[in-house]
Amino acid sequence: MQIRYKKTTAEAVEPKVATAGSAGADISASEDITIKPGETRLIPTGLVMEIPAGHVGLMFPRSGLSLKTSLRQPNSVGVIDSDYRGEVRGMFTNTGTCDVVIRRGDRIAQMIVLPIPGVEWVEVAELGKTERGEGGFGSTGR
Repeated sequence: MQIRYKKTTAEAVEPKVATAGSAGADISASEDITIKPGETRLIPTGLVMEIPAGHVGLMFPRSGLSLKTSLRQPNSVGVIDSDYRGEVRGMFTNTGTCDVVIRRGDRIAQMIVLPIPGVEWVEVAELGKTERGEGGFGSTGR
């Protein structure tokens, strides 16, 4: 599969798969940005891309970024729809007590592109029964 992309700025870094076994491509910041404690910011990548129809781009935070800084993605994963043509940006919140500085070229996320099934939502009067039923949070044990 090919993902077509365009750099919107000379500072943009092309998506790069680090190793043959990597699940996703590293996505990098296209400019320096400081995120203050408690602040949520969008980190620009300088990239626009065409996710193929029937697929979705999922942006996950890089484990190294999460380990070495207090940055967290408030929405857990970024969703890039196939019909979106704006700049891909990463949303991060600084959960720490000190500023976090991201430099141009820093790898901030990894993108995995997956197929999505066509889904038809159907309203019904009753749903099928299961052994679990309505058991929720913690109902299946530890």
